[in-house]
Amino acid sequence: MAARSTYLELSEDGGGSHKFYEVVLDGTQVTISYGRIGESGQTKVSAFATAEKAEAAAAKKISEKVRKGYAPAVRGVRQARAVTRRSMVSSRSTAEQAPVLWRFASGAAAFGIFVDAERCWVGNQRGDVYTVTHGGTVTGRFRLPDGVKCIVADDFWIYAGADDGKVYDLSGKVPRVAYEIAEDVDIYWLDIHDGVLGVSDRAGRVTTIDHEDEFQWARGGQGDSGWMVRCDDEAVYHGTSTGVARYDAADGAPVWRTGVQGEVLFGWQEEGSVYAGTSRGAVHRLRKSDGRSEAVYRCDGSVFSCATAPDGRYVFAGDNHSSVYCFAADGTRLWKLATGCGSAFSMQYLDDRLYIVTTDGTLACIDATEEAIRAAQSGTVPEPVDVKAAAGLAAVEPETALETVSVESVSAGAAGADGGVVVECFREGERLRVRVVSEGYDSRWNVQFPKNVREAGARYLVEGVRSSGRGGFYRAYGDIRRLL
Repeated sequence: MAARSTYLELSEDGGGSHKFYEVVLDGTQVTISYGRIGESGQTKVSAFATAEKAEAAAAKKISEKVRKGYAPAVRGVRQARAVTRRSMVSSRSTAEQAPVLWRFASGAAAFGIFVDAERCWVGNQRGDVYTVTHGGTVTGRFRLPDGVKCIVADDFWIYAGADDGKVYDLSGKVPRVAYEIAEDVDIYWLDIHDGVLGVSDRAGRVTTIDHEDEFQWARGGQGDSGWMVRCDDEAVYHGTSTGVARYDAADGAPVWRTGVQGEVLFGWQEEGSVYAGTSRGAVHRLRKSDGRSEAVYRCDGSVFSCATAPDGRYVFAGDNHSSVYCFAADGTRLWKLATGCGSAFSMQYLDDRLYIVTTDGTLACIDATEEAIRAAQSGTVPEPVDVKAAAGLAAVEPETALETVSVESVSAGAAGADGGVVVECFREGERLRVRVVSEGYDSRWNVQFPKNVREAGARYLVEGVRSSGRGGFYRAYGDIRRLL
């Protein structure tokens, strides 16, 4: 019997879904392909004991997609949608040069950045993610399948959101897919808090996804271009072309909406306030409880990015003229200086240093001490060190293959000999779940675990697991090996 193909598409107006799903039945084998329309997508092949079981499985998959709005189509009629690249006009600053200590050219425009106590992370629109020490030494490189929109941290975990609609966990040696957002969603920004992912997109929507990669809720904004999303225990804060809104974290119920002058281009948060940088040259500090304005920080151009010192004692901003600013908490401008390497798409402050990633793909470290700033204002700055990645630095790419470890070397009832924790994958209805087998853990709690390496009945040795902040589930981190 010849193979039978069923090709479906779901395409919505206004920046909505634009994806395909194909099921090919060939005897006892079912091949499923899916992804964005116009791209090759991903393929999964499953074998069944009989042709009848294969046919039933194929019919079930097709029925599920039809119920979700997919319809028969002809491949190639609809064209791929362009993925938005954040391209904004940037000009040279006329201010005095900032005291840049070192700079690293990542190779493409970049606005993914995160800085922790050990290193800096930068991701660019070519899909490269580099780790760089605070002193300016490149220590690692990942290569993701598509451009990096942003890099965020959630406790121990580092995540990169990419243009392929996936969010990658970078906390191990190999990038693993932690969340799979719909292939059609054009991610503008994301934030993760205690395992819950908040996604803002091109269409002005905000969506939350839980630790099991399951949809929680979504809200459409009153504008478009959702460049800002920030999450905390109680709420999700979303900025679009028309202002900033707060939604209840549990169910997405609207709490308040505040209009600001211009489109929101970036967001930041402290414990009691949320900050929104806008196209009209200002950073607005809004009170989280009710959305009221607490202060406005005026710049001389569109604000591409902003950040704060702890507790908001200083507020920093980067504009489209390649300038960076520092303000006192009350809105008083303290200084304005030129980056010398493009406009800051993203920034973060840590330990008297301001780290920025720019329109030309540079990660730069600026000395923000009072002494260095005074010297810069008088025209005296250090000669920046141009950091280079080692010629032989290999790029680590995502993969589903796992290293293996002998079950004899691991006690199933306790932590492994290598100091890890044993977890097991099991089927619950149509979902694959993971739970801890090692002693000392609650066996009723599921484990947040990469979806694309799950296999029913398989056991794994993970570097460790931690309880979520609110309890109820564990989160695996670090390297993953399969038990044989």
